[in-house]
Amino acid sequence: MFVFRREDLPSDPSFPSDLNKLGYFINNEDRIRKISNPEQDFQFKINRNPRWNEAQREAMNECIRQIVWSRLDGLGLKQLRLPLGTPVDKPHVPILVSPDLETASRVVVVFGEPIQDLGVWAYRSVGTNGINAGSAVNFAREVLGHVGSNTALILANTGQLIWHCGSRRAVTNASWLAIPRESAVDPPLVMTGRNKIPGHHNWQEHVEYIFAQILAARDQFIKKDAKIDVIGIAEGGLAAVRFLATHWSAWSPYISAICLCNPLHYSHLDLPAGETGSEEDGGSSFAEFLSARCRAYVLSPKVLDEPVPGYNEHGCNCYSSGEELNIECIMPSAWQSILQWLAKISGDPFYSEPRIINEEDGGLDVGRFADDASVADND
Repeated sequence: MFVFRREDLPSDPSFPSDLNKLGYFINNEDRIRKISNPEQDFQFKINRNPRWNEAQREAMNECIRQIVWSRLDGLGLKQLRLPLGTPVDKPHVPILVSPDLETASRVVVVFGEPIQDLGVWAYRSVGTNGINAGSAVNFAREVLGHVGSNTALILANTGQLIWHCGSRRAVTNASWLAIPRESAVDPPLVMTGRNKIPGHHNWQEHVEYIFAQILAARDQFIKKDAKIDVIGIAEGGLAAVRFLATHWSAWSPYISAICLCNPLHYSHLDLPAGETGSEEDGGSSFAEFLSARCRAYVLSPKVLDEPVPGYNEHGCNCYSSGEELNIECIMPSAWQSILQWLAKISGDPFYSEPRIINEEDGGLDVGRFADDASVADND
């Protein structure tokens, strides 16, 4: 039996979080390319050992995060630590908010995917379409860029819900697995209670905290009469739907519209019967609201904005996102259509989305859609 001494074990690979030192640069099209071959994008596989590949990818992702956060900061977005009032060196999760949050008459709040970092839609889109396109930079510029639009923006953070004590920052699960280890063959760090963020143990808690402590804080964080547009991506959207479905009577006067990317809720499971809105809102149910002022964008081979099946499952019209394969690429593909639709109905409190009758939707139950592109990859 061979026993390796600790000093004989291979060192854990380490890569600098610096584009030039990693061998890359940003070209004129805002894409990250190799210095040695300007036509080649990021090369993930550099070693037969997965640990080397993962460590290099995390170094590259850290470079991208810093660039994205710097650009969002340039647009005026600032970090807000949750739970509120938490010191910078204590367990917290950052979100990004625009400076006009307290005065805007309209607030757009985005609940993203739990696998992504704050402000990043998809790293693969960053590589293929550019940093601004694969992140929230272009999106935020559009939301905040119109003079006189009086619209504020909140970017939630459903991904970075693990507290790393060593670096005193919140990280995603992918970043946690890439944290340096004693050797290249050591297992990942073990999570304990010290790595939990109070009130944000998972993406559902995080979304509920933002509703209860930020969006409900009228005249403290947002105007008393401000209307809210919700954009939810995968689990982020599911958490928002679940919360609103069980608190609709309190929230119906404030929610203007909802737009979902890869919806994960099901009408027969997540929309309880009997929960109606306030008298001021006409007493309509949350299910009726979803039908009238919600739409979803899904994976589909069809062109962007073309109607696709899904109403029977999700209780709202579904449209092609223009993305066929990757859930994380729905937002980079469809965000312009999403904002155009939200802007259209935000000025019309009586707007009601006309139900689109799709032959594939008629009379079919949920189980029949198991292989449909509109609900694929939901797990």
